[in-house]
Amino acid sequence: MPITSAKLRSKIPFFQGIDPELLKRIVPYVQEKTYRKGTLIFLEGSEGNEIYFIASGSVSIHTFNKSKKVILAFFQEGDYFGEMALIKPGLVRSATAETIAPTRLFVLQGTDFKYLFENDRNLLYYLVEDTMDRLRNANRQIYDLTFLKVRSRIMKRLKGWAEEYAAPRQAGPVLIPMKLTHQQLADLVGAVRETVSKVLQELQDEGLIQIRQKMIQVISIKQLESKLLEDE
Repeated sequence: MPITSAKLRSKIPFFQGIDPELLKRIVPYVQEKTYRKGTLIFLEGSEGNEIYFIASGSVSIHTFNKSKKVILAFFQEGDYFGEMALIKPGLVRSATAETIAPTRLFVLQGTDFKYLFENDRNLLYYLVEDTMDRLRNANRQIYDLTFLKVRSRIMKRLKGWAEEYAAPRQAGPVLIPMKLTHQQLADLVGAVRETVSKVLQELQDEGLIQIRQKMIQVISIKQLESKLLEDE
C-alpha cells in the first residue's frame, strides 16, 4: 500500500501540523521499512543521514557506560527519533537504536528533512519543544539514577508510563502497552535483572501491579504514587 499524506498524518503527529501542499511534495521521498525484533537500526558514533518515524512497533535508544548497557528511552507508534544527528552537519549518532518488537518505520533522508524546515519554520519550534521535553526527561533520569533506590526508580518509571497511557480522568487500572523483559527494565533503571525481578514480585504481592501477557498493569496510579512517596 503506497504512502500517502493521509497515512502519514494518521500515524505520525509530527506530520499533522505540516501544510498539506508541502507534505504532498515530500511524500514521494518517504520510504517505508520493516524490521524484525532485535534489529539494530543505527549504531552510536555512526553518521546520521536519516530520521525515523514509527508507524508500528517499538524502538529502544541505548548507549554503553563502559561495558554496561544503559537504555535512555523507549519510542513507540507515532514517535520519531534520529533527528539530533541531522540538526548540524558533521554530528554523529549519540546512541544506538534497536527494535524491541517487529517494527515498521517511515524513513526520511536528511536533505528532505531539511527541505521541510526551510519551507515551514513552525516545524523548528515543534522540534525544539520536543527536544526540550526529552532533555528534561534525561535530566530526571540522571537524578533518579543518582539519588533513588532501585525500587523507587522502578515505581517512578511505572507511574510515568501509567500516566502517559491512562485515558482522560481514568481512575482504574492502566495497562502499559509494552512487552518489556526484566533485563530491558533493568537496563533502563540502572539495576541488575535479579533486583528488578524481586521488586516487580514485591509490587505484585502488595497489589500495586499485575503482569498480564508480559505487560505491566498499574492497579491504581494514586496508590503507586503514595507508596513511592513512602519509599522515598
